[in-house]
Formats: sequence, C-alpha cells, structure tokens
Amino acid sequence: MSKRRFVELSELKKGMCIDQSIVDSTGRILITRGSGLEEFHIAEMRNLRISGVYIAESDDLLMQEEDIQISPNAQQMVRKLSVEDRPALILRENVKKQVAEGIQFLFNNPDSEGFLEATNAVADDLMTAMVENDAVAVDVNALKVCDEYTFKHSVDVGSIAMVIGKTMNLPRENIREIGVAGLLHDLGKSKIPNEILNKPGRLTDEEFAVMKKHSLYGYEMIMDKPGLSQNIKMGVLQHHEKMGGNGYPMGVGGSKIGLIGRILSVADVYDALVTERPYKSAFSPRDAVEMIMAMSRDLDNNVIRAFLRSVILYPVGTVLRLSNGEAVRVVENVEGHPTRPKVVELTTGRFYDLANDMACASLLVP
Repeated sequence: MSKRRFVELSELKKGMCIDQSIVDSTGRILITRGSGLEEFHIAEMRNLRISGVYIAESDDLLMQEEDIQISPNAQQMVRKLSVEDRPALILRENVKKQVAEGIQFLFNNPDSEGFLEATNAVADDLMTAMVENDAVAVDVNALKVCDEYTFKHSVDVGSIAMVIGKTMNLPRENIREIGVAGLLHDLGKSKIPNEILNKPGRLTDEEFAVMKKHSLYGYEMIMDKPGLSQNIKMGVLQHHEKMGGNGYPMGVGGSKIGLIGRILSVADVYDALVTERPYKSAFSPRDAVEMIMAMSRDLDNNVIRAFLRSVILYPVGTVLRLSNGEAVRVVENVEGHPTRPKVVELTTGRFYDLANDMACASLLVP
C-alpha cells in the first residue's frame, strides 16, 4: 500500500504527490489525487484556507529508484534489452494552456459566432502535436491539461480517440473529425443542472435519466452548425451507445453506431474509469484497461484492439514490483499487451517476457 503523511501548507513543495483530492464547495475537483503539485496548486489551497494535505511518499508498484540496489548484471541486461517506446502524443505546456483555454471557451460559449473557429483551433493544436512526433501511442500517465473534470475529460477523450484512429490507419481528415467529436462529446453537460452534475454521491434513477440527456443536448447544440460534418455530430450523439443496443439516447447497436461513436465510447469509458470524481475513486490505469478488455459485448472489439495497441501504461525505464515480489525495470512494451511488458529483474538480471512467455503467465503487474 502507498504510504501517506500529512504535510502542513507551509511545508508543501512543488513536485510533491498529493494523496487526496481538493474539492470546492460545489463538488468540483480542483486538484486530483495523484497530481504532482505545482506552485499555483499551493497558492489555490492557500486561498481556500486549507491548512495541509496528505502527500504520497512511496508506492509498492511504482517504486522509488533510490530504494533499490541494482546489480551490475541487471544494469548490463537493461542496457542490452531496452527498446525505446513508440512515439507518444505529447502536449507541450504552451499547447496545454491553449487547449485548456479553448475547450473552456467552447463549453462556456456554445452559441458564440467564434465557436467553430475555436473548435478548429483546439483540434489543430491536437493534430499538430500528433504530427510533430508522429505519435502512435498515448502515455496515459502524461495526459493532464487542467484540473476541471469536464474540460480535462474532453481533451483526454479527444486525444485518446485520435490515437486510436491513427492506429486503425484512418485517413488524416477522419482522425481530425474524431478529435473534434471528442472535444465536443460532453458539450451537452452544460445543459445539465449543477446539482446533478456535481452530486457527490450516486444519482437517483430520476437524476440519471436527466444526465443521460446530455448526449442528445450536445447533438442539438451543434446539429445546425454548418462547419461540422455529420460524422462529428453523430459521434457526439452516439458516444454512449453500446454494441448490444443497451446504451443511450436511442438504444441502437452494432453497425447502426457510427465509427466515431464507437471509438469515442472506448476512450470515454477509459478516461472516466481512471479519473477520480466526488462520488467515486479512480481505478488504476491497469485495472481500467482490464475492464475495457472485459467489455467486449458493449464496446466494438476492433476498437478495443486498437486501443490496446495505442496505450502505454508503463513507459520503458519504469521500475515496478511483480506479483512474486520481485523489483523489475521495464525494457520494452509489447504492442497490444499494455499490462504485460518485457522486464528485467533488478537483482539477478533475469529477463521476463510477460506477454509471450507462457512460463510467466502467473507473473503480473498487480
């Protein structure tokens, strides 16, 4: 288990990992548990008159490098076997700022004359980031644009969905449409009452019925905007439909769900699972991937496979502890098997191919 200690506000420093969420009076998460603290976070807590917070000091899975003695043999094996990760989508800090400001403008000004221009600007920022480093993967640990859930979630979903589209070898224009639909997929939540949107507990059946209307509201808000393709509009409408026909708002399934809707559904479910909300704790990225793999009746299997090929859970160089207690370093990620990388044990230098060696079947990253 992670160790945590209470640190007074005056002792907080940039880079510390916060082990609790900071929520305002409306239930909006201001700082997400697990975030590395920035100076503006500390200033924000000072403004809220928060006396101190819990800080995570270590973790049994993602281990602290200084706590491990690495043998010369292991060091040699790591150097010999390390294979650089596939290029991942990276948003530079100035791009994150532009994207965060752009998405907030879209949600706060859906009827503005500048709506389409702002949408295109944010989508172009994401496309440029993807093209600049030929990104074919997403390091899910690096996705973070801002702390406000709705905005962060929209950018995360757009980013993940675009990389899935690229993994599926879709044309560039289709990938851009996917990004736009991802950015706008929760636009309809601006029509949902705040007391439902930010409720710090399970929704009643009546409240959930209201919440489910957000995808229809989003579609209605953009249906007459000529600068958005029908593919984008249907993606916004259908991102909560399920392959078995048990989704919403129309309850359609299979081929009646457009490709963008099927891609957004996977990206949306994943990001919702790994994000802490006032009414639920976040699942670990590994657990979320396992849950996505188990949703083959609800989600498009081809999209699931593309997602598994796109996601990086443990970047090369990460130090982990396996289910047998051994400390290992990741030396290569196996495409399509994000939970089972190739690793080197740090005492003996033993090599484990967790994805392909049946002798390693019982060894897991917990």
